[in-house]
Amino acid sequence: MLDAYHPKQVEAAWYAWWEKEKFFHANPENVLNGSKKPYVMVIPPPNVTGALHLGHALMLSIEDSIMRWRRMSGYEVLWLPGCDHAGIATQSVVEKQLWKKEQKTRHDLGREAFVNSVWEWKEEYGGRINNQFRRMGISVDWDRFAFTLDEKNSKAVTEAFCNFYEKGLVYRTTRLVNWSCHLRTALSDLEVEHLDIKGKTFLPVPGHDPKKTYEFGTLTEFKYRVKGTDKLITVATTRLETMLGDVAVAVHSEDPRYKDFVGKELEHPFCPDRKIVVITDDVLVDMNYGTGAVKITPAHDPNDNLCGKRHNLEFINMLDETGQINHVGGEKFAGMMRFDARVAIYEELKKLGLIGEKYPNPMRLGRCSKSNDIIEPLLKPQWYVNCKGMAKRSVDAVRNKELIITPESHEKTWFDWLENIQDWCISRQLWWGHRIPVYLVTIPGIIDNPDKNNNDHWVVGRTKEEAVQNAVKKFNVPADKISLDQDEDVLDTWFSSGLFPFSTMGWPDNDTLDMKAFFPGDLLETGYDILFFWVARMVMMSLELTDKLPFKTVFLHPMVRDEEGGKMSKSKGNVIDPLEVMDSCNLDVLLKKLYESNLSEKEVKKNVVQKQKDFPNGIPECGTDALRFALLSYMVQSSINLDVKRVVGYREFCNKLWNIVKFGMSNFPADFVSSPEGVKGCKLSLADQWILGKLDLLI
Repeated sequence: MLDAYHPKQVEAAWYAWWEKEKFFHANPENVLNGSKKPYVMVIPPPNVTGALHLGHALMLSIEDSIMRWRRMSGYEVLWLPGCDHAGIATQSVVEKQLWKKEQKTRHDLGREAFVNSVWEWKEEYGGRINNQFRRMGISVDWDRFAFTLDEKNSKAVTEAFCNFYEKGLVYRTTRLVNWSCHLRTALSDLEVEHLDIKGKTFLPVPGHDPKKTYEFGTLTEFKYRVKGTDKLITVATTRLETMLGDVAVAVHSEDPRYKDFVGKELEHPFCPDRKIVVITDDVLVDMNYGTGAVKITPAHDPNDNLCGKRHNLEFINMLDETGQINHVGGEKFAGMMRFDARVAIYEELKKLGLIGEKYPNPMRLGRCSKSNDIIEPLLKPQWYVNCKGMAKRSVDAVRNKELIITPESHEKTWFDWLENIQDWCISRQLWWGHRIPVYLVTIPGIIDNPDKNNNDHWVVGRTKEEAVQNAVKKFNVPADKISLDQDEDVLDTWFSSGLFPFSTMGWPDNDTLDMKAFFPGDLLETGYDILFFWVARMVMMSLELTDKLPFKTVFLHPMVRDEEGGKMSKSKGNVIDPLEVMDSCNLDVLLKKLYESNLSEKEVKKNVVQKQKDFPNGIPECGTDALRFALLSYMVQSSINLDVKRVVGYREFCNKLWNIVKFGMSNFPADFVSSPEGVKGCKLSLADQWILGKLDLLI
């Protein structure tokens, strides 16, 4: 044996041998013939947006410990690995790189060429992730590796959509969506991050002049003139640019200040032909907030949208998909980016004597988690899934203890979300993902100019041929009269991920060996941050499509955060690659990765300073075992603020274990096992003490 523990030498060649001997391959015949009980878990498929970070390393360490133990206990273990195509995240990363390297957008390339470039990117980074999987030593069945855009999973996605549509659960309608003007796509509520600002704050906005910052967190007053008079009514807004879409001003019916204004028509300073009337709406208006008069923009605000429906108001959209003011803004503002228009409108109102006071206003600002764009509520036609029935079954399953969530404290959030669930917007205006299997119909003399907003002009089909036949039945015309154009949109990434426990087993073909032997599964282990993104959707979709729960138990591990408690995120630059800890990494390499990243110049500078402070000499070689020991030792905590220096301490711990094996307990420090400070000031977890005790017995 070596004189001491040297991770690379100790770990070398083991994994290649394990894989070659297929020690982790699950045989369905052993289950079907009754010789073994199955134990099944699918890996939470990481996004193909780059390298794994230490949060993934924790997940893999926990899951590998569980699955190896089950395998040693005599089960036929299937631990299925995979990778997620991550529509928005992947497209965003590739677009950033395309612009950085070639100063081109995806529209410059065209859809086919751009998608091909994303596939090339996926092959490079998907392989990198799988290498990290192997370096972590995880005992997964590589023969069953799944990618959410592969043929098997794509077939399941198409079937699931058509199944939902045929049941009346999928429908198309026009509603306010969370719109990212920078990415030009709708986002679900769960994909929107919220930034709490206390008052006047200046922020950069993607798609705008990178040298400028824009003001948020203020309430600006401006005035509308009562038509044909000198009377003015003052309103206040945090989004001045949306006044270009105003259709009314609402006041409270009991507010004496505005009794004489109700029913009067107002003049719009920039849209003279616009009819704006003062209405009463006691649901919306708080007499004690602002001026007590509220501008109503039904096409750009959720509360105004409901008010518009109550009063049958006009819905006027004043923005295009890129965030530019459209023709509604007239010659003065049309073509301006929305926040440049905010500044210009303020100045014009000031010239007209219609601007009022401006006050600091604490507020929550919705931001796109992938691009940091400011979310814009926008009226757009989208495809939705009615989730209410599925959600109720999922709630009942947990209440009845058919599905166990541990720690149990997460049950409350499960119930709160599912019992108040909104219909799921599943369409995304992207090019990377599963194209939605719906087709717009053209029939000469019947539908000459198909309308995307008209549900009757769409047909669904598992293939284009099936869609043609469905159109023949729907419109009672010969097939040769029908022209079909497939919807440009793709499905939300979580739609395909929600099928992962059974699409990977061969569903919708229920007679595959894997479906018979390994579905439903036993355990789902993941971070609590994707309880709604992924876990709830897997449960809902499985119950609806297979009438079975996808697993029996959900185990939620703590979040891995940086040393200061911040969430590890590629967009923040505070992630650490497990390989950097296992193999060592000098400071120059750590800094080079920052400079080559897609981070903004400001974020790069901030993270360079932090890396120089944390790792002045780089990260020393720790090995896989030390990393896994260190991560698992944190599991007694509800949140993990990871200090890499603690991992270095476990490198010494592994060296001491090596000495136990080599020399026996007689040469091992007598106080090490009993001391709570066994590893350079790092307290030993109960799991570590148990391991030491077992080794003592074995020796």
